[in-house]
Amino acid sequence: MAIFCRSASFAVRQAASFVFTGARRYSTDAHFEFILANKRGVKENVGLIQLNRPKALNALCDGLMQEVNQALDGFEGDSQVGAIVITGSEKAFAAGADIKEMQNWAFPACYSANFLSHWNRVSSARKPVIAAVNGFALGGGCELAMMCDNIYAGEKAQFGQPEILLGTIPGAGGTQRLTRAVGKSLAMEMVLTGKRLSAQEAMQAGLVSGVFPVQQLVPEATRCAEKIASNSKIITAMAKEAINAAFELPLAEGNRLEKRLFHATFATEDRKEGMTAFVEKRKVSFQGK
Repeated sequence: MAIFCRSASFAVRQAASFVFTGARRYSTDAHFEFILANKRGVKENVGLIQLNRPKALNALCDGLMQEVNQALDGFEGDSQVGAIVITGSEKAFAAGADIKEMQNWAFPACYSANFLSHWNRVSSARKPVIAAVNGFALGGGCELAMMCDNIYAGEKAQFGQPEILLGTIPGAGGTQRLTRAVGKSLAMEMVLTGKRLSAQEAMQAGLVSGVFPVQQLVPEATRCAEKIASNSKIITAMAKEAINAAFELPLAEGNRLEKRLFHATFATEDRKEGMTAFVEKRKVSFQGK
């Protein structure tokens, strides 16, 4: 989407505006220019990040991604938050990267600055992240969704990697994550032709785990995040680490890591509480320890 975005200096200047209160951190929409960030759920244990460049169909500029990273840091440090949802508008999750911002980059500067390297912050989050995708998720928008741990789609969502039509290729994980999600043949077709997938096609291909009416998408994603947040945060982090390792390690090594993480749960108070509550037939009370 060819809409110019101001530099990340605003986000950097506003970093100090994140409010810290003891072990809990709160973000408020007023601290950001390109996103909205607040807490949702009955217990306010879900962090919600909403991309907010409506006139640009939420095109991803560097300032926006800096603010997403900033909000993620805040929610990761908030002991109350157990899961995070990233969404856009009903019309667009993100229609792509900001082309005007990239148009005049030359190879030496691009290579030296390791351009887009910090756009992968979502993929390294310790807490589970759910993408709630309505409308367009194209190029960088599709890549951002795939950095999340789970994708819920609105029934009118569209997914695609159309960079080939602009004379370039995906640069934030599109060729890698898409191939792992939908397989080589479909990924090749999408990347080499710019083909888009509808929400239903994305569901059939394994790219998304659920399709919902547009108005129900964010509430459904929030409900899923609340379920995740109700479990032990430390055990959830171990489970996420084990699943992510399946994409990096051979089966035997992955099984060894899983076994070690399983053993490690026995060093936690939450494992003891979970099993004791089950045996005593009472409600469990996890403390994240």
